[in-house]
Amino acid sequence: VLRDQLDLFGVRVSCNEGECGSCTVILDSKPVTACIVLGMQAEGKEVLTIEGLGTVDNLHPIQQAYIEEQGFQCAFCTPGFIMATKAFLDENPDPTEEEAAIGISGNICRCGAYPYIVKSVLNAAKKLREQKHTE
Repeated sequence: VLRDQLDLFGVRVSCNEGECGSCTVILDSKPVTACIVLGMQAEGKEVLTIEGLGTVDNLHPIQQAYIEEQGFQCAFCTPGFIMATKAFLDENPDPTEEEAAIGISGNICRCGAYPYIVKSVLNAAKKLREQKHTE
């Protein structure tokens, strides 16, 4: 539904089994793999995809952190990682490096950019904390 009917192509199609995390979206504040969620299961719920997080002209702090830390190589998995990062940081705004690695462990990067992804999560956490203090 997200890709075919709503044209939300940031939701990637990869494993179709809920294993890789490339299709991660946030459903009522919880990260889910969209490939195993039926449209009717999402009815009446809030669905947040990468398209709803920021814009090209106004990046979300998590998106900016991934760019700054080079938290991607081919970028196929990046939307899923960013959405998983958002859900994780909503629950744990000041993670340790180990907690950050565990927080994104449901997502797979074929390129092996994990050290940069973890740095991205930590940078995003810092940016979000700073943003919260300036509001």
